[in-house]
Amino acid sequence: MVKYSPEAINQAYSQLDNRRQKAISEYSEHVDEIKRNAPEIYSIFMHLADTKNRLAEIVFSKRDDVKQAVEAVKNDNLLSQKRLKEYLVRFGYPEDYLVAKYHCNTCCDTGLVEGQRCRCCEELLMSIMIKQLNEQCKIKLHSFAEFKADYYPETFKHKGKDIACREMMVNNLQFCMKYCDIFSNDSPSIFMIGQTGLGKTFLSSCIAQTLILNGVSVAFDSIQNYLRDIEKEHFGKSDKDTLEILLNADLLILDDLGCEFSSPFNSSTIYNIINSRLNMGKPTVVSTNLTNEELVKRYDDRIISRLIGNYYPLRFVGEDIRQIKRRNGIFN
Repeated sequence: MVKYSPEAINQAYSQLDNRRQKAISEYSEHVDEIKRNAPEIYSIFMHLADTKNRLAEIVFSKRDDVKQAVEAVKNDNLLSQKRLKEYLVRFGYPEDYLVAKYHCNTCCDTGLVEGQRCRCCEELLMSIMIKQLNEQCKIKLHSFAEFKADYYPETFKHKGKDIACREMMVNNLQFCMKYCDIFSNDSPSIFMIGQTGLGKTFLSSCIAQTLILNGVSVAFDSIQNYLRDIEKEHFGKSDKDTLEILLNADLLILDDLGCEFSSPFNSSTIYNIINSRLNMGKPTVVSTNLTNEELVKRYDDRIISRLIGNYYPLRFVGEDIRQIKRRNGIFN
């Protein structure tokens, strides 16, 4: 179970209260409008609103035909609901105009169902926790519009072969843009592979920003920072719950695999994150500067097999863009 911070809980219930008050206010305005402008509809509406009182009166009475009377009220209620919708449409209103529009119909935006947190409340809490976690990230977010294909040569010799470098990178850009357009829980995980300075972090940040703006919960940072926090929490030096947040995010982006300190704890944690999210059907983006040979030397077969076998590979080639920028006097 995720440990939510008091701040996150306060924010979540404040947002839920705002949602509920907005729905109630809009509903009250609609009822007042109908009362003023369409008394015929208002009469039917009030008749429906009195259903509970009529049922209670019958149930607590001593009449012999309670069952039949209750059935008659139920039938009358169904007929009145139908008439209400018909009249609303006839007068130019939506048929659900006199229904409160809660963000969550399960809990009516209270955040509670039978004394337990509603799913909508859990999702809101998780999004707040992920946002708080992302505020610690030092990686700047970018948009796809900032991508400049000119930084990549038309061809580039890679492992003795001439590669259509610019075309490959434009294809990577288009793949990432489409990935965001059709993102869902069924989206594939991505493994970005290539030397430093070729745009892996840049395209990862573009994915993060685009999906965050679309309302997707995205956790994005270097794997080194995440592991540092998880280790502190594991040994009781922090009351956060970074691991659970990473496991539950809609999309997790782990930047710069291989930059972390090599240790049994880190290796075990990386495997846990990658394997757990695969089992949960949640997509993950992982980037690395390591070659295949370096990956095999550094990580055990369980991690390698999942990255190679279950992730869609995006290969990056070319010359370090940071060096190109420096030569051109660009330092941002």
